Amino acid sequence: MAGTAERMAKNQKQVAISEFFEKNKHFLGFDSLTRSLITAVKEAVDNSLDACEEARILPDIRVKITKLDDKKNIVELQTEDNGPGIPKRSIEKVFGQLLFGSRFHAIRQSRGQQGIGITGVVMYCQLTTGQKTHVRSKIATETSAAVVDIGLDTRKNKATKSNEGRELWELEDGTLKEHGLEVTCRMKAKYQRGRQSVYQYLRMTSIVNPHADITFVDPDGDVHHWPRVTERLPRKVESIKPHPHGIHLGTLQRMCTESTDSRMTSFLYKNFSGVSTRAAKQLLEAAEIEEKGKPKSMKPDQIRALIEAFQGERVLNGKPVKLLNPPTNCLSPIEELLIKKGLSKTIDSRFVTTMTRSPTVSQGNPYQVEVGLIFGDGMAADKPVEVLRFANRVPLMYQQGGCLLTKAIESVDWRQYGLDQAGGRGVPKGPAAILVHLASTNVQFTSEAKEALADNGEVMDEVRKAMLEMGRGLRKHLEKKKKMVKVQEKFELVNDIIPAIAEKSAMILKRPVPNLAGSITKIMGAVIAESTTAWNKETKMTDVSITLFNYTSRARAYTLLASWPEREGATMEGNDTGGRKEATGVWAWKLETLEPGQTYTIKYALKGLEKGDWTDTDVFYRGSQEVIGASKMDEKLLEEIRRQEARAEEEEAPADPVEHKAAPAQEAAAPVAVEEGPRPTSQQTLMGFGSDR
Repeated sequence: MAGTAERMAKNQKQVAISEFFEKNKHFLGFDSLTRSLITAVKEAVDNSLDACEEARILPDIRVKITKLDDKKNIVELQTEDNGPGIPKRSIEKVFGQLLFGSRFHAIRQSRGQQGIGITGVVMYCQLTTGQKTHVRSKIATETSAAVVDIGLDTRKNKATKSNEGRELWELEDGTLKEHGLEVTCRMKAKYQRGRQSVYQYLRMTSIVNPHADITFVDPDGDVHHWPRVTERLPRKVESIKPHPHGIHLGTLQRMCTESTDSRMTSFLYKNFSGVSTRAAKQLLEAAEIEEKGKPKSMKPDQIRALIEAFQGERVLNGKPVKLLNPPTNCLSPIEELLIKKGLSKTIDSRFVTTMTRSPTVSQGNPYQVEVGLIFGDGMAADKPVEVLRFANRVPLMYQQGGCLLTKAIESVDWRQYGLDQAGGRGVPKGPAAILVHLASTNVQFTSEAKEALADNGEVMDEVRKAMLEMGRGLRKHLEKKKKMVKVQEKFELVNDIIPAIAEKSAMILKRPVPNLAGSITKIMGAVIAESTTAWNKETKMTDVSITLFNYTSRARAYTLLASWPEREGATMEGNDTGGRKEATGVWAWKLETLEPGQTYTIKYALKGLEKGDWTDTDVFYRGSQEVIGASKMDEKLLEEIRRQEARAEEEEAPADPVEHKAAPAQEAAAPVAVEEGPRPTSQQTLMGFGSDR
């Protein structure tokens, strides 16, 4: 038996991470010929977008796919960007070593984290065709580009190089490229069209990256171009420290062992977000640990006690130690106007609503939910709506049914919002597309292929709330449209028939045609608001006009309110009717008494926007008589938004010098409870302001 044990022990050996993935390539998304091609494009494009954003460069990305051998399904993929490039000495590590990257230990929103993606592409190409991947890289400080063919030694998890050199990188117009990266690889893969295709992936990428210019040349030579619709780069994200609520015992043990701090109070204060000096002392007191103790001297039971204090299991004076939320400058949401522009450039429709929820925290990790809905012409009414899922601006192409984001959509009864849904379950049907985006420092996927999000109750609840609020916006739009159609039909009928009768009667009686304004007003019996929002190419501004018609027999008094993109830096010009600011993004005008048959028009222009930024203005009113074409203002929600703004202003004041420096930003991230309704969004579209919630 002893000999058997020794023989078995000799046969055991360590498996390299690259060798493991070589035998389990399906973990990385290379489990079929069609998915392998999409995965390769995804990894290359994601790296290009991340590099450009970190360097603050507007991305220009070109993807070309060429069929080399139809029978053997061999294709060539070439991607090119205008990013900062990669220094020659780093190319072999970036492309030829798994788990090499700069983002794994950084707590911030980014597309890539593990450093597996592009090296996985190199490995798959080598595995299926035996070919190395050709890399050309140009950085701004060098006159020529570095070129090299990269392979992967899976036993050693190390790059193999050949054909190294340098060359001038000439563009089609004869000029030299300043900086950028080009990757050319050959693989066994299959190009297909349809819902799960390279074209669809790039189309979806362009929606949530409206600052990117993307060109795709398909195997037939057809060129598809998605131009950038904004010159504004996403907000630059900052790395943050880990939060106590998201720390595991083993991680804390390692941090204590590696720490050079001389006191536990300074260890907690310096290494964690959300921990002030006061909170650090309270945590140690709750865990019964000496403040002067050294982190390296911490015993296992003390570390366990500290973890329990982190999680609120150990209390002080009967209460858990209160910690601040982590700062949210580690997130970079797309923001509502840009989601709207991204949707509008790829899907033709008349109604678009978008929403960016306020940042919140799950298990110590900040996250933010964004949603969009586009409804109208050009989409099939008898088929399920198109679901567009994204995580950190990356499209999720597969496993739709098992994804948390899809489950959140299915949990809403869309029938009450104007879409068909058998039994109130499943993806609804109708001429619409629903977009949902999760921005987070720690996106939990169901697998390394990053195709679907794993279940998380807090995130699920947040996405569902956003869907409900967006659904209310769709219902208001459909109800408003239906009422306006009926009123318009009635108005046209009255204006056609009554004057004709009056004219005939006057002719028979040989009397003058009477003034019919009063009679038409009595018959109509409604107050109507009409609004137009249009781009003025001469002034380069967005013109807005709101007209109120009093088609009733009584004088009416109203306050009109309108949404406007104040948060996006727009300013009002030519607002001769004055008014006042009600809240951020809401302007109000108190009108003079409107006599029967009278109209009142408000006109202004929005300066500081690009064409297509603002295409629809939501109009609200205060007054007793219903206004068709406008929504009654929800005063409770408006007041809650004012309170949230006041709180944010207070938190911008200088912090207590004793407290953690990041306290204002952290407190600003704290969730706000709203009675009988959803928490206000940070970029409120105002679609939820109507009173019929």
